[in-house]
Amino acid sequence: MERLLSDKWEVNPKHSSPEVLRRWRDLCAVVKNPKRRFRFTANLSKRDEADAMRKTNQEKLRIAVLVSKAAFHFVKGVQLSDYTVPKEVEAAGFQICADELSSIVEGHDIKKLKFHGGASGISDKLSTNATNGISTNSEKLNTRQEIYGINKFQESKTRSFWVFFWEALQDMTLMILGVCALVSLIVGLATEGWPKGHTMMSIYELLPGDIVHLAIGDQVPADGLFLSGFSVLIDESSLTGESEPVVVNAENPFMLSGTKVQDGACKMLVTTVGMRTQWGKLMATLSEGGDDETPLQVKLNGVATIIGKIGLVFAVVTFAVLVQKMVGRKWEMGTTLIWSGDDALELLEYFAIAVTIVVVAVPEGLPLAVTLSLAFAMKKMMNDKALVRHLAACETMGSATTICSDKTGTLTTNHMTVVKSCICMNVKELNKPGDASALSSELPKSVVKILLQSIFNNTGGEVVINENNNREILGTPTETAILEFGLSLGGDFHAERQESKVVKVEPFNSTKKRMGVVLELPEGGLRAHTKGASEIILAACDKMIDLNGQVVPLDKASFNRLEATIEQFASEALRTLCLAYVELENGFSADEAIPESGYTCIGIVGIKDPVRPGVRESVALCRSAGVTVRMVTGDNINTAKAIARECGILTDDGIAIEGPVFREKSLEELLELIPKIQVMARSSPLDKHTLVKHLRTTFNEVVAVTGDGTNDAPALHEADIGLAMGIAGTEVAKESADVIILDDNFSTIVTVAKWGRSVYVNIQKFVQFQLTVNIVALVVNFTSACLTGNAPLTAVQLLWVNMIMDTLGALALATEPPNDELMKKSPVGRKGNFISAVMWRNILGQSLYQFLVIWFLQAYGKTFFELDGCSDSDLVLNTIIFNTFVFCQLFNEVNSREMEKVNVLKGILDNYVFVSVLGSTVLFQIIIIEYLGTFANTTPLTLMQWFVSIFIGFLGMPIAVVLKKHFPLRS
Repeated sequence: MERLLSDKWEVNPKHSSPEVLRRWRDLCAVVKNPKRRFRFTANLSKRDEADAMRKTNQEKLRIAVLVSKAAFHFVKGVQLSDYTVPKEVEAAGFQICADELSSIVEGHDIKKLKFHGGASGISDKLSTNATNGISTNSEKLNTRQEIYGINKFQESKTRSFWVFFWEALQDMTLMILGVCALVSLIVGLATEGWPKGHTMMSIYELLPGDIVHLAIGDQVPADGLFLSGFSVLIDESSLTGESEPVVVNAENPFMLSGTKVQDGACKMLVTTVGMRTQWGKLMATLSEGGDDETPLQVKLNGVATIIGKIGLVFAVVTFAVLVQKMVGRKWEMGTTLIWSGDDALELLEYFAIAVTIVVVAVPEGLPLAVTLSLAFAMKKMMNDKALVRHLAACETMGSATTICSDKTGTLTTNHMTVVKSCICMNVKELNKPGDASALSSELPKSVVKILLQSIFNNTGGEVVINENNNREILGTPTETAILEFGLSLGGDFHAERQESKVVKVEPFNSTKKRMGVVLELPEGGLRAHTKGASEIILAACDKMIDLNGQVVPLDKASFNRLEATIEQFASEALRTLCLAYVELENGFSADEAIPESGYTCIGIVGIKDPVRPGVRESVALCRSAGVTVRMVTGDNINTAKAIARECGILTDDGIAIEGPVFREKSLEELLELIPKIQVMARSSPLDKHTLVKHLRTTFNEVVAVTGDGTNDAPALHEADIGLAMGIAGTEVAKESADVIILDDNFSTIVTVAKWGRSVYVNIQKFVQFQLTVNIVALVVNFTSACLTGNAPLTAVQLLWVNMIMDTLGALALATEPPNDELMKKSPVGRKGNFISAVMWRNILGQSLYQFLVIWFLQAYGKTFFELDGCSDSDLVLNTIIFNTFVFCQLFNEVNSREMEKVNVLKGILDNYVFVSVLGSTVLFQIIIIEYLGTFANTTPLTLMQWFVSIFIGFLGMPIAVVLKKHFPLRS
């Protein structure tokens, strides 16, 4: 002790909390004053001297232990005092900065709060009065605003208030009311003078240090600390997404902007305002970022750019070769310097061929194909209960590699329900609608009566008939679940309430974790009912109701069995409540406290928010499709882990982490941790936003986020695709989402993913078909121009082919419906190749076949069709080549329906759009060949020539079968 006191401990009163200073003074007083330590020995007689010495030694030992503890706490307090007040804050007359205040309230940091002296200490450091708030000195208010900011959220500019004000003033009723208000104000000032005391003011004028009075129904206007009040319950669902209210008191004084007072009244010390509040930070994230390109758009832009450049090169080379041949011919003729109008027309024709090659090569049909496919998918998804707000979301979902899902209202029903009970020592599942009525018929009538009496009288909820003449249950989620259980047992809420007279009500006590009521029974006598935390209520019981409905002593074996039942319920993430009663003496007074022991246990109920039907199967399907599902929730970690296991989200190699732990990790730790995270519990909106942002940017994942609350909005906005719940979702969540799930069913998300993959695959099919046409048209025209000096396909013919492969091809292939096989493949993601090895196999195989056919027809066509000697043999041969080329594309369009499977005709008749496109293309081809000869530079063909053209085109189908069977590749 002497060494401890000899050390030079410096305690700065300005930077040390009152608790630290008090400990220091007590330590010095105890150690330095032996008289104070041993004062009790002063008046002892000599006879008791020996005994006194023994007691003195014991007291010395006790004092040494106490001093050690005091020293430990003192040192701990000194170590906490590393906070220094910024100079500008201190100069303004305050002892705490805005960031420190924000960290205390937002982080629920009890240690920091105690270090600063609690709510009263914070009040002092803010130079405010816990009763009257801050002074109205304008200069001090301006200084306070500069230091702590103003209580406004930064929003985009809208129409001026004065515009609305002026428009509203045009109403005659408002003019009359305005005059009346002015007269009332003048009369009030004349009779009562200026207002004093607590002043009504706009919430936008609030500053740290203000004292705000809140009552039931009010919205908390800023972040702050509870000063005084009673029975305060705060609904934080707008921030955390969890429907269970939070008890706010001196032990848990933190109050957050945007939440609502569900019960009670209190005074709050404002600590953080405006964009520094958690709500402000949440709103700020919604304005971040812009309209990023979808993964498919990025890939298609790359494909289009490459194809366009290749086409341009081919066009320039073709034009250069044709001009070179023309100049060479004129050189041989000696007319190099003589250019006529015919020469100009020939150059113009060459230029037209080059432009046509560019037109054919440039995939201007890609945007059309994408738009058609997205629009078709959007319409079909609406029938499957998914409303698409942003068209690009249809295909983005197909590339999704990760789904970050909220728990409450998304994976679960957001409706607390009694799912298990243990009454008369008999455990029953209550998952199906008829289970409760079956339980009621099994129990003795006396047990059912006393159970219903407990449920309907010892409650903070109500059963009412709403304006639509439907029964509605009011109260907290837990109370609602208990009352619903009572009604399903066949009970009548109002009849039970009228049968017994309430003598005393003891509201729920967060310290005792129970509530109670005393009833005067119709047959005489008094009975107290209690319910609350199962382990506490069970410990207060010494009797129980057995299987026969008889009250028997609660022996050790029965107690252990009930205790094991509670633990079993808790391990299944059930919120357990125990119901009990005790008979009272007739002399009981309403002023007396309800007994805390001697109860008879009625039973135990297990409550939870059940998992939606089909969720487990949907999660399994996502896993088989290579999509990782993660749960991000504000609920506690034990409940989150249990629900995640029930859904199939949490596996043995996965990690469950809490939000406060997650946000403390360094970047290096996050890089190692994030891929393993499957469950994040107790997460704030910004935790979810951070997780999504890292997955997208650091790990290049395509992230889909589901949610229903305002707290989910930042993550929905940040994600590649946001999926909001249509029924339970808030307007803010829906506005931030790309797709709205109309039936609030997680299973619908799998349908959205299936349609997204269908869009992606359909566009791949179209690109495969288009590239085949491009390659053949480019190579044929280029080689022909280089070898013969002219192109076999004219500009009009190439434009018709271009229409077939762009507009009509997009219409046909972009409307193919999805199949179950799509969900058996891994997602493409952000980095996957758009043109796969399978596509290149099909493209090059068909291109080679078509090029060889056209080359054969060019070289030996006149001989094969016996055209030698005919005056228009060149025109007929070019028409046959054109006709054959078109039918090659038509049959290749059918081949493109399946990139890997042999059977390409399966379901073809179900797609009426595809059949219509094929039929119309054949019809227009007949018209072009037979009737538009002058315009299209064609001539009518014989039946034999038509048959050969069609047959050559048809041969592309068996060639596709050979390619798929003998050259198998994985896409």
